[in-house]
Amino acid sequence: MAQTKLSSFAESWANIAVGFTINYLANFIILPMVGLPRPGIFQNFVMGCLFTIVSFARSFALRRWFNGLRWGNK
Repeated sequence: MAQTKLSSFAESWANIAVGFTINYLANFIILPMVGLPRPGIFQNFVMGCLFTIVSFARSFALRRWFNGLRWGNK
């Protein structure tokens, strides 16, 4: 059964929300572990937004590319 547009929309936003939350928390933990200063709350938010945009663009491009290959599409 194919995924509806509404389901795809909900999945995309859930993926973004979960990814942003993981990234936000990981920045506070990982950056100091590698010798970088712990980011401030606003800096961390901006970095999270930028990484989310990059991740969305990557995911969208790969999804469209695979869709263009027509793997499993009838």
